[in-house]
Amino acid sequence: MTAAAESMITFEGRFARELAELAVPWQAEEAPHPELLVLNEALVDELGMAPEYLRSPEGVRLLLGNHIPAGATPVAQAYAGHQFGGYSPLLGDGRALLLGEIVDDGGRLRDVHLKGSGRTPFARAGDGRAVIGPMLREYLISEAMHALGIPTTRALAVVATGRAVRRETMLPGAVLARVASSHLRVGSFQYARATENVELLRRLADHAISRHHPAAAEAENPYLALFEAVVAAQARLVAKWMLVGFVHGVMNTDNMTISGETIDYGPCAFMDAFNPGAVYSSIDVGGRYAYANQPVIAEWNLARLAEAMLPLFNEDQEQAVGPAVEALGRFRSQYSDAWFNGMKEKLGLPASMAGTPEGDAASDVVDGVVALLKDGPVDYTQFFRNLGHAARGNSRPARGMVLDLAAFDAWAERWTALNPDSGLMDRVNPVYIARNHLVEEALAAATEGDLGPFNRFLDVVRSPFQERQGLERYTEGPPEDFGDYRTFCGT
Repeated sequence: MTAAAESMITFEGRFARELAELAVPWQAEEAPHPELLVLNEALVDELGMAPEYLRSPEGVRLLLGNHIPAGATPVAQAYAGHQFGGYSPLLGDGRALLLGEIVDDGGRLRDVHLKGSGRTPFARAGDGRAVIGPMLREYLISEAMHALGIPTTRALAVVATGRAVRRETMLPGAVLARVASSHLRVGSFQYARATENVELLRRLADHAISRHHPAAAEAENPYLALFEAVVAAQARLVAKWMLVGFVHGVMNTDNMTISGETIDYGPCAFMDAFNPGAVYSSIDVGGRYAYANQPVIAEWNLARLAEAMLPLFNEDQEQAVGPAVEALGRFRSQYSDAWFNGMKEKLGLPASMAGTPEGDAASDVVDGVVALLKDGPVDYTQFFRNLGHAARGNSRPARGMVLDLAAFDAWAERWTALNPDSGLMDRVNPVYIARNHLVEEALAAATEGDLGPFNRFLDVVRSPFQERQGLERYTEGPPEDFGDYRTFCGT
């Protein structure tokens, strides 16, 4: 059975073959005592794999990179990047390997990628390893994001290695296996541009077009069309982050994908109380990646992508700059449209109002609700869910959350006059998010060997819009003694 199940897994080495200059063949570190902690069976089915095989000793070794099936070509990817604004010409996968690609049951090519699999030539001073807590964090939050309808990499499995890893203390080691449309980043283009090899840059862009934005191939200038497609995808993505109160925390250019998927869940968090200046990263001391700065940083990162791609837009750099600036200039309107339409949905107002007097009133209530949120410490997720009750005639839960009751009443009168759709609100405003204190509770228990809290919480966030009896604690904000929350990258 094991051999038959493995034979169903066919890896491709397309990235390693087509972009060898960006791929260093490498092998994962051998795990002394592997133990499968969690397996994403729904994703396993999407990939056409057999869960019973991946739970077998050989399957677990595959998830660690210690067993290499036919067609797999494990490589560490090379890329550059701006980290907190400072350019690093060579970053790369210091503790990660791309095993290869799999064609899923929908015919899509998907990367299978390992994180925490040991030192690579890009590791610099790092040990190349990961520990259970941060790997389970990425699993939990990426599944929460997927359930919220936000494009994201997906976690396939977390496997304990049986090796202790030194951080501030000795912690149990683990490897995350994750799946993505690809791991192409803005930093991939920055690295290719830095080589001054335009042919490599062109092959990278062709690879990106083929995998993510095939319509660009039909455009008069395919590479400019590729850039335009990435700008639009990132505008939509960041708007979705903002609408659910998600703070990524490390929006370096090596963490911005060409596909428009969210990648890397290190110092990330969902806001509890609404706060435009919310920062959860322990190393973001200047607030560069604060909640409200995310659209600005996305635009800045896309400008770096444009710089890297200039030789592809036009051989004459002066002729290339104008179209690049024009394409980048559309980011703000694309983001604003996506965010504003999303906010209208959160308030139960249909998109068909645009361009009508009711549409002008909708703009007013969107501005008004943001003002209410800014006025005091309002739980962002609870407030919008409670507005669903207000749309049904019970304003007490939402009204009780704000400080200025007169301002709320005046705003609510304008809003309810637009006949908000409470059903629409329930479909877009989650009951459950990956609340920070519950994430930490689950990860602490898992690190001590108890996966019960983690698995229960995972089940909750996988159905974020369906209110269920007995899960009230998962809707509540943090206890008063939770303090100033900070997250860490895990290296």
